[in-house]
Amino acid sequence: MKRLRRTDWLLPGGVFAVLVLNIILVGPDSGARPMWPWGWVLTVAGCSALVGRRLFPLAVVIVTGLAANLYYPAGYPDTCLAFTFLIAMHTLTVVAGRLQALLATFAVVAGFVVVGRARGSSFADDGEAIAVITAMLILVVIIGEVQRGRAEAVTRAEAAERTREEEARRRTAEERLRIARELHDVLAHRISLINVQAGAALHRREPELAFTALENVKTASKETLVELRGVLGVLRQYDEAASVAPVPGLAELPGLIERAGHSGLRVRFTGEDTGDVSAAAGLAAYRIVQEALTNCVRHSGASEVVVRLTREPRSLVVEVTDDGHGGDGFAEGNGLSGMRERAAGVGGTLTAGPGPRGFRVRAELPVQ
Repeated sequence: MKRLRRTDWLLPGGVFAVLVLNIILVGPDSGARPMWPWGWVLTVAGCSALVGRRLFPLAVVIVTGLAANLYYPAGYPDTCLAFTFLIAMHTLTVVAGRLQALLATFAVVAGFVVVGRARGSSFADDGEAIAVITAMLILVVIIGEVQRGRAEAVTRAEAAERTREEEARRRTAEERLRIARELHDVLAHRISLINVQAGAALHRREPELAFTALENVKTASKETLVELRGVLGVLRQYDEAASVAPVPGLAELPGLIERAGHSGLRVRFTGEDTGDVSAAAGLAAYRIVQEALTNCVRHSGASEVVVRLTREPRSLVVEVTDDGHGGDGFAEGNGLSGMRERAAGVGGTLTAGPGPRGFRVRAELPVQ
């Protein structure tokens, strides 16, 4: 709610001081009627009303208009009391718009005519004064409307700037989340495989089996570095193109499943002809399968995992089920929330929870 400010008292005080000086110069008894007492009452009323011009612009127009209509026809000394009404009209235009201001102008001119007829003067006698008053009021309305338009333009510009800043902050937050998700998907899966293979090499006494596990560690770490370099390369590029790895998709799923098998986990892959799938949906499917396999290796204690792709008319269904104990005391962590965000990012859905034998992740992703 608007409240009176200290500046709201300055203009009425200044106008009243000017009117007092004007009355002293022309003489308080120079008119057909002396200023005391009602001339002063109307003057004080017109100036005092200006204090609330921002809060109650229409009421102030009515009060100052009545004060002017009663002052001048009564024959009081000729002063600039009408300026209080012009100021009120200007404020009404700026605050409420030109429609109310024009209606107030019509009402004031009509009131001036009515008062003149009540005094016995004809429209012809007051025609010049009416024309001058009408022109002044219309000019004030035009000035107020121009100021109102400029104020609205400034407000729109400030709102647009705030919107741009909010959009920039939102985009920054989304990009940080995307980068964190990419790094999590890349590192969690590969580091888990490296950890499993390193543990196997440590506990195997047969040199050939240990060397095989170390070879898998080398391959997994190399691929991790490639993908990590690709993610960081996107962050580094500014004006020049950075060399980044291709975006993984459905075509890379067999390699992903093969690497997961090196950890000792049996992974069966069944899939239909998925047809044309957008790059975004393919990347989401790849990352969801990658994270699901990572969870199987790290948490479920599963011995077998089934990865199934099914093509529906408008969506690609990705399902990963295992025979582990991941459904016992199920609690959602960063990995599952990241998979949900992956699916939601392309307009799809994801459900995860206890399955027929162990744990099941099922995602439906729009193909386009």
